Amino acid sequence: MRSLIFDLDGTLADTSGDLIAAANAALQEMGMGMPLRAPGDDATAFAGGRAMLRLGLARSAPSLDEAARAALVERGYPRLLLAYGAAIDRHTRLYPGVEAALDRLGAAGWGLAICTNKPEALAVELVARLGIADRFGALVGADTLPLRKPDPAPLREAIARIGGSTGRAALVGDTVTDRETARAAGLPAILVTFGPTGGAVAALGPEGLLEHYDHIEAVAEPLVR
Repeated sequence: MRSLIFDLDGTLADTSGDLIAAANAALQEMGMGMPLRAPGDDATAFAGGRAMLRLGLARSAPSLDEAARAALVERGYPRLLLAYGAAIDRHTRLYPGVEAALDRLGAAGWGLAICTNKPEALAVELVARLGIADRFGALVGADTLPLRKPDPAPLREAIARIGGSTGRAALVGDTVTDRETARAAGLPAILVTFGPTGGAVAALGPEGLLEHYDHIEAVAEPLVR
């Protein structure tokens, strides 16, 4: 069976608005204002919650030393998760063509799974709210295993859970983390070009570039035989 494993944030759905709102809520609770902006900080949003907090603290409290900033990031991260869980799909939308593409791939016999660095419970909740949970045979999140991307273990676990094999699979993602994860697992990477960095992802050297979900078969089939 051929398999496609998808990242979630920035790949299947534009989650940046809700992520940035949650990070701002955590920063504001710590007395740091609301320094992050959508869509200007979308790329940082897709790098994860701690990346957003670091950027926000760099703007709101540039004189903090590294140790103090790191401590505030760890203090703020649980608050960010709480805020995000309370408003997880207010602005989030699937990218154009996602549902139709997943239906076509499933009908053609592809195994489909998600491998994300979003905590598993939040990822499961979001996928359900977006109405696409039944398209996937497995979901592996940041805390499903002791390791997370770019370690290849979560990607391999996602493939194993749908009965696939690493020799007939590819990872669809949007960042350098996804590119490094696929490389570490010995799989081709397909990076989307409709995220905040656009076509600049080509510089990461993925085996495939996806401009729209209408074209996913044309990109994936030559890479996964």
